[in-house]
This record gives sequence, C-alpha cells and structure tokens, in this order.
Amino acid sequence: MSAESRDYSALAIALHWCAALLIVGDFAFGLYFVDLPLSPQKLRFFSWHKWAGAIVLPVAAMLLLWRAMHTPSPLPAAMPHWERQLSKFTHALLYLFFFASPVSGWLYSSAAGFQTVLFGAWPIPDIVGRDRELAEALKALHRWINYALAAAVAVHVAAALKHQFVDRDDVLVRMLPFLQKT
Repeated sequence: MSAESRDYSALAIALHWCAALLIVGDFAFGLYFVDLPLSPQKLRFFSWHKWAGAIVLPVAAMLLLWRAMHTPSPLPAAMPHWERQLSKFTHALLYLFFFASPVSGWLYSSAAGFQTVLFGAWPIPDIVGRDRELAEALKALHRWINYALAAAVAVHVAAALKHQFVDRDDVLVRMLPFLQKT
C-alpha cells in the first residue's frame, strides 16, 4: 500500500502501536507484581510501572493532538449505525482512560508518599500531599480505571478482528498497512 493510499500516517500508526504496547504491557506487568511480597525488587517494579505510565501521558497527548488535526477516513458504508456509534464511544473511552489511568496512578503515588522519579533521574512533582486514606481510595480508583481500560481495549481489538476476518472491510489494514487488502 502506498503512503498516499494509507488512511493513517506513519506517525499515527507508530503512536497507536506505541500506546498499545505501553498500555497492554504495563497493565500485564502491574497484574504480575502487585501481589508480590514487599521487597527491593517489587519497589523496582513499581518504579518501572510508574515510568511506563508517565510515558503514556505524552504519547496519549500526541495521539489526541494528531486526531484533532486529522479526520480519519470514513468508516465502511455497510457498517450499521449502532457499530459506528459504538466505535465512537469506545474510542472516546480509550482516550479518556489513556489519561485517567496514568493520572490516577500519579495521584495515588503522590498520596502514598512515593514520588515518581522518571528513569531514576527526573523527579515528577507530587500533585497531592501525603494522605493514607486518600491513597487507598486512589489505589482502588486506579485499579478500576485500568480494568475499564482493559475492557475497552478488548472491545477495540475484538472489533478490529471482526472487521478483518468477518466483515473483510479492510478497517484493520489502516493500522496494519502490511496486511493485504481483501
């Protein structure tokens, strides 16, 4: 597929997959280490988890900026109205959670009294003061936002696969241009 016939630019595709890898990877990593016993390794894992979350924010901002400046190609004409609406709703949720997840984690970390130091070198300022009760509430909020994000990602992936293998309408080709058009 030529660059001219692509629906999304190389930058948009790169941002999409960067966000996908960061979010899915950090979610899975968080599930892995959250219940480990407290140890120096677990504290390192928390730092790595927070670093990935801190990177999600500018990637999400770039995605949102790209989206604000570019209108994607129309959805397939045969797509039912309810699917179009679900697509818009799911994308809106994804963007909301792209910001809500790292911000809720940042708030939780701040309230728990653990400042994030990006890559161990650049301190990110706390945005709330230390407060144990608030930290517990924010911890639960962060967890549920991430479960909701995981559900939205699952719907997004399922829809993309449906378009590729059931509808065969080349929607997935927009983000995976190496796929053959059907």
